[in-house]
Amino acid sequence: MKCNIVNLDNQNVGTIELSDSVFAAEVRTDILDRVVNWQLANRRAGTHKTKTIAEVSGTTKKPYKQKGTGNARQGSLRATQFRGGGISFGPVVRSHAQDLPKRIRRMGMRCALSEKAQNGKLVVVDELKLSQIKTKDLLDKMNKMGLDSTLFVGGAELDKNFSLAARNIFNVDVLPQQGANVYDILRRDSLVLTKEAAETLEARLK
Repeated sequence: MKCNIVNLDNQNVGTIELSDSVFAAEVRTDILDRVVNWQLANRRAGTHKTKTIAEVSGTTKKPYKQKGTGNARQGSLRATQFRGGGISFGPVVRSHAQDLPKRIRRMGMRCALSEKAQNGKLVVVDELKLSQIKTKDLLDKMNKMGLDSTLFVGGAELDKNFSLAARNIFNVDVLPQQGANVYDILRRDSLVLTKEAAETLEARLK
């Protein structure tokens, strides 16, 4: 598929031929769902923890005698029914990471890129560079391009001025090409790739 290349002033500066196998693939929502769940599961810290009856501090003495008090029998004040007692079946420190075949991950990236391209939400620019760190200037350029909620994917090295200017804009993310992922692509309305990023992703996913 052929796509126009524009600059940040929304002026056409050329065209690029994008591979149909990467940018015009069948969009499978089941694959996207699997990849997003895998990403979010791997992101979880898994450091949540509650104390069991064996771990809370307190006496081991029986609170009162077994019979004759009229109360229910109790064996410990550290039991779950008492304030300050242990928690039954509470969360423990563990890994939430899941396994997902590399083939499915690559398919998920192709589906995410194709979804943006098919809905007219993919923009290819020549470069992501600003002469100075001005958030207002970047907002003006985004308005010219009709962009609101956007993920910008640059080259291997991001322009410092552009990254700092975009840092305080709501619903805008900036990633290097090696950090492009399915979750961040889908959570933003538009996807802006530099020519270098588009060529690198195409070579990686073919």
